[in-house]
Amino acid sequence: DVCSSDLLVFPMAPYPDYPIPGDEEQRLRDLERFGLIGTASDEHLDRLVKLAASIFQTPIAVISLVEADRQWFLSQRGLTVRETPREMAFCAHAIAGNDLFVIPDATADERFANNPLVLNEPHVRFYAGAPLRSSHGHNLGSFCVIHSQPRPQLDDTQRQQLRLLGELVMRELELRRLAHLCPTTGLPTRRAFLQIGQREFERCRQEGKQLSLLCFDLDNFRQINIRWGHQAGDELLLDLCRLSTGLLREQDYAGQIGDGEFAVLLVGMTGSEALELAERLRGAVAAMQGVHSRSDFQLHISGGVTALGTGDRSFLDLLQRADHAMHLAKSNGRNQIACLFDGV
Repeated sequence: DVCSSDLLVFPMAPYPDYPIPGDEEQRLRDLERFGLIGTASDEHLDRLVKLAASIFQTPIAVISLVEADRQWFLSQRGLTVRETPREMAFCAHAIAGNDLFVIPDATADERFANNPLVLNEPHVRFYAGAPLRSSHGHNLGSFCVIHSQPRPQLDDTQRQQLRLLGELVMRELELRRLAHLCPTTGLPTRRAFLQIGQREFERCRQEGKQLSLLCFDLDNFRQINIRWGHQAGDELLLDLCRLSTGLLREQDYAGQIGDGEFAVLLVGMTGSEALELAERLRGAVAAMQGVHSRSDFQLHISGGVTALGTGDRSFLDLLQRADHAMHLAKSNGRNQIACLFDGV
């Protein structure tokens, strides 16, 4: 994590508030699930920042990620700090639109004339930022170039160059995210799932929201690999993931937490609603087609459902309880969903 000395702090001057994107709640969740905040930059990102500063002849270039209350610099050139309050962030304005955000002279713009970053170091005058738009359609932050002298508006070629550089940055960020996914199913691995699960647990606790969890696996999955081979097994897992994620909402989160075992975090959903979804999934899996379709093999799942309870101290409490419920379903004959709740 960034230490407090990396935070740029000024007395707050009166200047207009930053706009809040319409998708703010899910935008922040999307940013969180990339797992970028607090991580180190790398040579690929630093190279793009250096290239942008060279192309646009600016002393400052930054990859900024906009959180709820701050902007955090994943990579920067020409700055010594790693973050600033969101209230001061030009990038907080850039993420509100879907095209470039350009300020030729901040002192002539009422939104920024009294901004501490304009009145003090680094004395921002010119700003141009390209939103960093994720594959889910949310602006995570901005790739921007900054100068302490006013500059004219960018011409069409420059605008296209900055857009392309922003797309290259976003590609690097997506590649980082993919590194934490299972190569077969494309789902987050156990470690990533636990990290996001704990954050959603803390958020729901703080905001008083519902949170449910479904754990499930394919019954007798080994028979698929034995009878039809591992390629058939991989294809079946991929089909199962497509089916299950197709039933989810954007705020939900699915992961592969074991060999053939999956978990689904259901944000804002009650236990009874989660059970209903689990039963829909169970029925849909039973109807799935595959190499087994003309054999005596019956495809089905066993699952366990739980919900956030008053006695839960961490996300692991939910995961252990849902896993226990799943094993109860398997020991009771398989092809069913069991529920366990604790002071919901």
